[in-house]
Amino acid sequence: MVSFRTNVRNLDFSVRNSFERAAKTKFKRMNASTTLIYDGSFNGFLTAVFVAFDEKINVVDIQRNGQCQNGLFSDTETIFTHVEKAKRVWNGIKGKSHNAISNVYFAFLSETEGVEMMLYTYIQKLMRTQTGKHLDYSDSTVLHISQLARKVGREKHRMEAFVRFQLTKDNIYFANIEPDFDVLPLISKHFRDRYADQQWLIYDVKRKYGIYYDLNHVEMVSLDLREVHFNKIHKSDAFLSEEYDYQTLWNDYFKSTGIKSRINPKLHTQHVPKRYWKYLSEKKAS
Repeated sequence: MVSFRTNVRNLDFSVRNSFERAAKTKFKRMNASTTLIYDGSFNGFLTAVFVAFDEKINVVDIQRNGQCQNGLFSDTETIFTHVEKAKRVWNGIKGKSHNAISNVYFAFLSETEGVEMMLYTYIQKLMRTQTGKHLDYSDSTVLHISQLARKVGREKHRMEAFVRFQLTKDNIYFANIEPDFDVLPLISKHFRDRYADQQWLIYDVKRKYGIYYDLNHVEMVSLDLREVHFNKIHKSDAFLSEEYDYQTLWNDYFKSTGIKSRINPKLHTQHVPKRYWKYLSEKKAS
């Protein structure tokens, strides 16, 4: 019969081995080069940052799921989005600098290749600074993130100015956009405040999703609208026929108010780049 003391000794040995294995695993994770894979969402990215900090992972890259490229000398680890962990990182950044939180979010929405790792480095630097202190803009990472954020901010303001709605037969105001960056999350408040008494849907053609306002809430919707035509040459059954008449009137008005001697195409293109003309009523063929 095995004695109680022997069982305790065996249990102690087993527990000790478990702790040693856990310590070795943690040491290995701290020293091994690891690529973190996340779901592509902002919360997913912040969760990856939390896990990297919390587990002291030696991160060499952070990539979106489906776009990952395995390194020859690095491990990969899939990170599952955890909203509470993401909030802790968000609040940590916001507590350091209000300007930094907008830089991080705007730069993330730029979708620039490799932006996740740049942001991870940016957040590392931020966490090492004193609260309220500005980061060093002579640092290439800090400067690049700031520049990306400004570009996204400019695109946000342009989209707020260049969106052109048309009324559908379902009494929903619909607009197509095709921005350089993923700015839909940034412009929703502007249109919710400005058109609070109307149902509307703004659809990002490039990214195949939109934001829909139902008079109460704004929500993101996934759509794949292959053919939505806005001009009189290619009409869509989705819109009221009167919309095309209004479009013609607006187009004619826009042309008639222009004073030929004062037309400056170069300056006009600077303020309204040609890539936006496709979805502007005043620029469509009548």
